[in-house]
Amino acid sequence: MNFPIYIAKRYLFSKSSNNAINIMTGIASGGVIIASAALFIVLSVFAGLKDYSLQFSSFVDPDLKLISIEGKSFLFSETDKSKLTSISGIAYYSEIIEERIIIKSENKNLLATLKGVDSNYLNVTNIDSMVTKGNWLSTNSNDVVSGWGISNNLSFGILNYRKPLALYVPKPGKGQSSSLKSIYNSVYVSNVGLFDINEELNEEYVFSDISLAKKLLNYEDNRISSLELKLTSNANENDVREQLKNTFKDRFVIKNREQLNDALFKMLNTENLAIYLIFTLVIIIALFNVIGAIIMMILDKKKSLNTLFNLGTQPKEIKSIFFWQGSLMTMVSGIVGVTIGLLIVFLQQAFNLVMLTPDLPYPVRLNFLNILIVLATIFALGIIASQIASQRITKKLIRS
Repeated sequence: MNFPIYIAKRYLFSKSSNNAINIMTGIASGGVIIASAALFIVLSVFAGLKDYSLQFSSFVDPDLKLISIEGKSFLFSETDKSKLTSISGIAYYSEIIEERIIIKSENKNLLATLKGVDSNYLNVTNIDSMVTKGNWLSTNSNDVVSGWGISNNLSFGILNYRKPLALYVPKPGKGQSSSLKSIYNSVYVSNVGLFDINEELNEEYVFSDISLAKKLLNYEDNRISSLELKLTSNANENDVREQLKNTFKDRFVIKNREQLNDALFKMLNTENLAIYLIFTLVIIIALFNVIGAIIMMILDKKKSLNTLFNLGTQPKEIKSIFFWQGSLMTMVSGIVGVTIGLLIVFLQQAFNLVMLTPDLPYPVRLNFLNILIVLATIFALGIIASQIASQRITKKLIRS
């Protein structure tokens, strides 16, 4: 075994004759253990919160969405449909029409987004499972399903056929108009269901059958706004993307679920990074105790170091002894801390020890990458701290 490592292990695992140094070493080691456990737990919590936040988007967002490069809508012919169905990895596709509208209920008006969907939409998404009151749309009907936020803002419920809702959309064109009818297309609809996904979507979307959306917008039969795709379970997203690009060259922008929620992903990743940096600073502060403990041990072992020097041990090797002692201390403490963190996260997953609400446990997720991140951070900072402390050893100190 390497001589400096052998001596470092003896110093690390044997008690000093000076009880104050033993206490200081224990405090330094305990600080690293607590800091590494805390960092791992916090990263696991953020991973769980990220999953919890994004699980709702999976109910309404497709695996892939195709949007026209030019304009708000495009023609999708029977030939295009045949090309799309010939691409391997696509289980289902749904034709979509989206447009900003004005929705009116009695004397209240509100801007919203109308999303016209076809009968395949429920194969592409699970939006119907988020309908908490009423039912999903009927095919070729004047029914709509609204978000709870829109319902609250306009004070309407479901299946109130005596007070239908009115949807308005401006007609394209130029010049002045003499009447309201010449400015807007309109249609009366009945709200048959309310969905509850998240605050943003609840206050934004109204779903209708695609035939109603085409009627409101005066779209021809083969004109749509976008295509939403459901991939097969064994499909490779990148392969499907390449096939789509080759089949429909320069026609579509292709976005996956993460790209459709890029603002949410950026926010979560930024928060995760900020928390990591804050707890890394805590670890750095804890490692000052390690530096202090090593320096105190150097002073305590001066006689032993003098003996080693007289026996021919070079100052460089003596520095290595305390470098390895500090490094081993932080490595062992880091591993113990991560093990404690793993145990706490596992217990939370298994027994729901901490609750956000009476019915919702605090979300956590075990992630192997987080283990590597914490250990790499502890090891790297521990090596730097040990290097700083070991540089205090000089020939003058050893001989004095």
